[in-house]
Amino acid sequence: MATPEVLATGTFRSLGVFNYRVWASGAIVSNIGTWMQRTAQDWVVLTQLTHNNATVVGVVMALQFGPQVLLLPFTGLAADRLDRRKLLMATQASMGFLALGLGLLTVTGAVRLWQVYLFALLLGCVTAFDAPARQTFVSELVVGPNLSNAVALNSTSFNAARMIGPAVAGVLISVVGSGWVFLVNAATFGAVLLSLRFLRLRELHPAVRAARGRGGFAEGLRYVWARPDIRTILLMLFLVGTFGMNFPIFISSMSVSVFHLGSREFGLLTSALAVGSVVGALLSARRASPRVSLLAVGAAVFGVGCALAAVMPTFWLFGMALVVVGVASQTLTTTANSSIQLATDPVMRGRVISILLAIVVGGTPIGAPIVGWVADAFGPRWSLGLGATAGFAAAVVGVYHLLKYARKQPVG
Repeated sequence: MATPEVLATGTFRSLGVFNYRVWASGAIVSNIGTWMQRTAQDWVVLTQLTHNNATVVGVVMALQFGPQVLLLPFTGLAADRLDRRKLLMATQASMGFLALGLGLLTVTGAVRLWQVYLFALLLGCVTAFDAPARQTFVSELVVGPNLSNAVALNSTSFNAARMIGPAVAGVLISVVGSGWVFLVNAATFGAVLLSLRFLRLRELHPAVRAARGRGGFAEGLRYVWARPDIRTILLMLFLVGTFGMNFPIFISSMSVSVFHLGSREFGLLTSALAVGSVVGALLSARRASPRVSLLAVGAAVFGVGCALAAVMPTFWLFGMALVVVGVASQTLTTTANSSIQLATDPVMRGRVISILLAIVVGGTPIGAPIVGWVADAFGPRWSLGLGATAGFAAAVVGVYHLLKYARKQPVG
């Protein structure tokens, strides 16, 4: 039986809960490995398997994130109906084996572009089931007023890893090669599997399982459609996620084509984005409750940050602009996640979060090839301009909601 949770104060209050502390410890190790692999994968595609082709990077991203949309009828329902802890153990182990396979191919020099495509697609399929279960599993570790804080700390962990992982990957790529980065990532999945193994099961707060039957996914869509506040958040995330959060394309194409940098500087730029993301997540963790007004501000600042990054003349100034982009993007995504988790009925939470993730991540198959084509045809700076436009458009959507609905249906 779960023990009562004591409400604490402070930015890191959720770490006072044993189960959340154990989970967070394993997650940070695995997240670092994940960001190392993402950096190495983009670098292999851009410099080893193609000649600085940003469009191909976009295709790889589309294959990796497309399953979030294609498998949407099943992923959220799985998170609502299955034991999330056991589901996570299965998905995390599968992701580890995929990293191992790609690493062995790369180390032996046998890797080909079609194999990267295949591994990206398989990883995308597994991640499609992992992501909604992982996001909603937080509500089984931490409940009540601390849930919003735990969601923000999850984002802090993810983006702290984004700050560390790419920088480490850049060094490893230059010293031992990209293949070893994939192998290191495979090993890091052991940390999160151990954390899941050593949770105190009696102190979990099991979610109410959705009833079996037909129409589960359709029920989730109807639920979202009946909520103007959730619809607004999802539309804002679609705009920014589809055309604005194509960071691998932005950073890799600017690094190679504009500033003519090596792998170490490429990793540092990705880490600069992560510095801003960590700051944004920590600021979100300090707030008592999320607000739609903050979403609108985050989207507007995201647009400004992308516009600044597009015109920066030097590597260092570009990195500083990426910090602004990181703060804004994390403020937007963390606030949206917290708002929806707090505002959604527990029995529907998995399906609604899977829709959110499908929009944020699954928009990539639409936006990434377009953004990559713009970078190849007109230059990387123009692709950042497209991201800026998406941010400003999302801000307009948020302001419209505030003017029309805010007093009647506040989020959170």
